[in-house]
Amino acid sequence: MTLWFVLALMTAAAIFAVLWPLSRREEALRSGSDVAVYRDQLDEIRRDQAAGLIGDSEAAAAQVEVSRRLIAAADAAAAVPKAAPAATMTRRRRAVAVLALVLLPAGAIALYLAVGSPTLPGQPLTSRGPEERQTIAHMVAQVEAHLAKNPNEGRGWEVVAPIYLRMGRFDDAVKARRLALELNGATAERHSGLGEALTAAANGVVTAEALAQLKAAIALDAEHVKARFFLGLAAEQDGRVSEAVTTWRALLDGAPPGAPWAEFVRTELMRLTGGPSGGSSGTPSEDQVAAAADLPPDQRNAMIKAMVERLAERLGKDGSDIDGWLRLVRSYMVLGERERARAAAGEARRALAAEPDKLKRIDELVKGLGLDG
Repeated sequence: MTLWFVLALMTAAAIFAVLWPLSRREEALRSGSDVAVYRDQLDEIRRDQAAGLIGDSEAAAAQVEVSRRLIAAADAAAAVPKAAPAATMTRRRRAVAVLALVLLPAGAIALYLAVGSPTLPGQPLTSRGPEERQTIAHMVAQVEAHLAKNPNEGRGWEVVAPIYLRMGRFDDAVKARRLALELNGATAERHSGLGEALTAAANGVVTAEALAQLKAAIALDAEHVKARFFLGLAAEQDGRVSEAVTTWRALLDGAPPGAPWAEFVRTELMRLTGGPSGGSSGTPSEDQVAAAADLPPDQRNAMIKAMVERLAERLGKDGSDIDGWLRLVRSYMVLGERERARAAAGEARRALAAEPDKLKRIDELVKGLGLDG
């Protein structure tokens, strides 16, 4: 809204600059004609001669020169076509004013819609062109150089931390978040930011340290969105699916209209519940989650194991789903079946051998879970 107000102000200033000359009276524009100036000069010469300021010969010479210029100016004025009536000039000025008021902003808007990109969303760092990424990297290098000389400047660490996170430099993001929290003091945002960075560094696993930071954030602000989302993710990874569903549903129920994060949470909730039909992706449906919540612990664990087995069976038939493999390895770890998690990681590597990017994600998860020993 502020941007549009500034643009409207600039447009108004431009229009004013165009219309200002048109608002001046026609008589004012003609008030400085050459004929009137030369007549004034003749009168001034006569006054000076009468007062004895100049001699008769000098006065005569000056009068001859000024009279010559007066005659030339009078002849030039007579050669100019007669001016249009005042009413006609007024109508013309108004017509020009209306055109300026309408065409100037309309033309500017049309040009922007044709050449600009009014509906283009902001691009994440990873999708920008090489030149943009190089510029960002240069800016980050400058901030790093400044922080190397001023390591106790908490604001600098707070500014660079989210940039590290978007660039995929998760270890650097964790370091920056720690220092921002230490130097600037504890807030819900700083605790949850550190929890987010720790989770990203563990390849999406909410570690014990990350969980402690998230709980600290909730202690300071029970409604903090980021902390509540990651607590739901931690519940899912621990096998407490119904708790995760409840947490995310409550988050959506309290979301303000147009919240930018709501669609992401809704997508994650659909992934967890399997959507209205449920079950097709190897994750539990809403009815299954509700049923599991009412079961005794042994039966609930058995139901979760059955879901994991169905996911493993599906991946055995179609091993191209990288997210499914990551979820399967985590699920085995949650169930305490470390060897099966390691075996699933090996199967994922064989299934995705021709896709280096996906293999990298498997390797990062294995390293984060300590399965590479």
